[in-house]
Amino acid sequence: MDNPERGQVAAIIVAGGEGKRMGEPRPKQFIELGGRPLLTMTLLAFEKARAVDTIFVVVPRGYEEYCWEKAIRPYGLKRVTGVVPGGGLRQESVRFGLEAAKGKCKIVVVHDGVRPFVSPDLIDRAVEAARVHRAVITALPAIDTLKAVDPSGMVKATLDREKVWMVQTPQVFYYKDLVQAHQEAVDQGWTGASDDSLLLERLGIPVKVLKGSVRNFKITTQEDLEIARAMLEAFHKYYKSNDPRARKDPK
Repeated sequence: MDNPERGQVAAIIVAGGEGKRMGEPRPKQFIELGGRPLLTMTLLAFEKARAVDTIFVVVPRGYEEYCWEKAIRPYGLKRVTGVVPGGGLRQESVRFGLEAAKGKCKIVVVHDGVRPFVSPDLIDRAVEAARVHRAVITALPAIDTLKAVDPSGMVKATLDREKVWMVQTPQVFYYKDLVQAHQEAVDQGWTGASDDSLLLERLGIPVKVLKGSVRNFKITTQEDLEIARAMLEAFHKYYKSNDPRARKDPK
């Protein structure tokens, strides 16, 4: 079956960064949140997504077995097919993930491993949109005033925020398109992709925007981690207060 509209779906979870900005002795994707590694929380969302058939995880070279032992096996994750060593750049890490997924999918979902609050519903909707539109990214409309600034820190222009969206992951593409886009970048020696949709844009492939979620933020700094912990605590309190089994007998 060659039709991507009906083909299998593989997720590439990009967790190849060292997380130096976090100031931790281990890569940030293995920091625990609510007793689980950030990466595990992300993988659990993809495990629950109906649209995803198989998952590949890209981690820093040398952390492959550590990832299996700390973030995958203890949580019974069945859809994780492989753990792949990453490269020096995110763009390279995604390419290694694509190589691992060769022959196993027609559609590929790329997601940051440190966006642990992604919902299975958002993943499913992004995949369904990609079956129609070929290339889909999740994003949020800008709400703050945006300025273009020169290297000296001086404002050069005010941007029209009605036309600006803040891009997230998951991003979903036809597998063959993303492979071609990455290969052309390699052939041209171009490594400036801040996300994968930029590579598709360079091929002239239109990219559809699907509204993402404020909760689906990327944990990059200690401040982000503190916000994530507060969010998780708030979620637990909310669900506990709304769970009849957690309420005391009024007698």
